[in-house]
Amino acid sequence: MADENKKEEEKKEKKTEKATSKGVEKLVDEISKLSVLELSELVNTLQDKLGVTAMPMAAAPTGAAPANGDATGEEAATGGGNLIMTGSGDNKIAVIKALREINQNWGLKEAKDMTEQLPAEIIKDGKAEEVKEASEKLKAAGATVEVK
Repeated sequence: MADENKKEEEKKEKKTEKATSKGVEKLVDEISKLSVLELSELVNTLQDKLGVTAMPMAAAPTGAAPANGDATGEEAATGGGNLIMTGSGDNKIAVIKALREINQNWGLKEAKDMTEQLPAEIIKDGKAEEVKEASEKLKAAGATVEVK
């Protein structure tokens, strides 16, 4: 039992060593007590105050394109492409939900902005199956889309 307590204390010490200052440590302790709704409000307030937005990072490409510009064998067989949303329809809330299902890194604001700033590129150089699935979700939500 004493060994377990000692290990826990060592873990806590390692965590506190990573903190840059006591002030940061206090902030982390306070923030960890917030509810998810309060965290969301905090993020939005900080974004407004600092004039920044939380943009999701783009996924790294899975492979290099052939030098001659031709599609690879897999792409030629599946016919992947780009998915462009050209209209958001009457039920924007459903479209926003569909967008967030397609890419879970998009926040509510990014998805909402996509419904208002059309045309919006939803998937770039995606696999045919991915593009088809996303297209179906958006169409079911009432959006109009183009596959290129």
